[in-house]
Amino acid sequence: MSTQITKAAVLEALRRVKGPDMEGNIVDLDLVSEVVIANGKVYFSISVPPDRAKELEPLREAAEQVVSEIEGVESVSAVLTAEREGGAPAAGPAPGANGGSRPAAAGPAGGQMAGVPGIRNIIAVASGKGGVGKSTTSVNLALAFQANGIKTGLLDADVYGPSLPRLLGLSGQPQPADESREILKPMEAFGLETMSMGYLVDEATPVIWRGPMVMSALTQMLRQVAWSDLDLLVVDMPPGTGDAQLTMAQQVPLAGAIIVSTPQDLALIDARKGLNMFRKVNVPLLGIVENMSYFLCPKCGERSDIFGHGGARSEAEKLGVPFLGEVPLHMDIRETSDAGRPVVASDPEGPHAKVYREIAAKAWEQIAEAGQSAQPAPKIVMEQ
Repeated sequence: MSTQITKAAVLEALRRVKGPDMEGNIVDLDLVSEVVIANGKVYFSISVPPDRAKELEPLREAAEQVVSEIEGVESVSAVLTAEREGGAPAAGPAPGANGGSRPAAAGPAGGQMAGVPGIRNIIAVASGKGGVGKSTTSVNLALAFQANGIKTGLLDADVYGPSLPRLLGLSGQPQPADESREILKPMEAFGLETMSMGYLVDEATPVIWRGPMVMSALTQMLRQVAWSDLDLLVVDMPPGTGDAQLTMAQQVPLAGAIIVSTPQDLALIDARKGLNMFRKVNVPLLGIVENMSYFLCPKCGERSDIFGHGGARSEAEKLGVPFLGEVPLHMDIRETSDAGRPVVASDPEGPHAKVYREIAAKAWEQIAEAGQSAQPAPKIVMEQ
């Protein structure tokens, strides 16, 4: 019979860890929050001063160690959360894959990209709602960046509904990169290095996690993967404006965000929410992509604006953000995606691949010109 792990037992163990100034303990100092226990795994966060986050990395390690000694605990994941004045949570440097802090990699403008060595730029591809073809767009854009000569990787951040394995025709699980088995090798397809929760969980198995567990999973997929030197990591975000989006904004200095929408008004309302969320956390907006912009009949070539047309372009002008391009609703894009052979890889000289390459070129031009990867990670303030 398995041992029942309780929150009280976790907090009692954490009372053995002294506070940042070696006085009191982290529980009585009210620094521990978000304790989640699931299937032998324990997750929690520790609030620390923002300017001391790197210095206090040993405190995080000590906290993980004492909790790991509790009977029945299989794994522990602690996250340092910085505190802004007034007690509002803000982003703090996160731990490295082996529990220690990992060196930052310099971006093209000499900036520092905390916690993800070797990756010069990270961008998010997001949408305000599901069903707009965001994942298909993410995969083809990543391949388009690569086709344009940019060394690219792809991270599937949709923990609840990962689609990367199917879109890229990948199966199996990532292999350990070293003897510690803490670092995983990314899975490769069409020259892209990729990582997804879909490689680790069966396709039919639902992922039922609360916020801290999502944060931990994303942190591990970012830092506990042996990414090679990449010019760009494209992150396929889940739809909406929830934990995953905030975690990405907290954990890494995003070089920008691309919003995917269809032309109709309902989708544009949600796209506007996504744009405003990234603005609030100081992530640069690279622009809007209008997906399923128009339908081309595969037999006669006649064009039909099934969802209306030009809505995303008009919205981009209204909000003062770049309009990156239109992707048609076409059977070739759908069929190649379902078959695990994205159109940019399976028909690199075709008209659809050209559209994606042009969108990628516009987005990359903004990143290169602005040197956005040099800006510091945004701080998140949760208003009461």
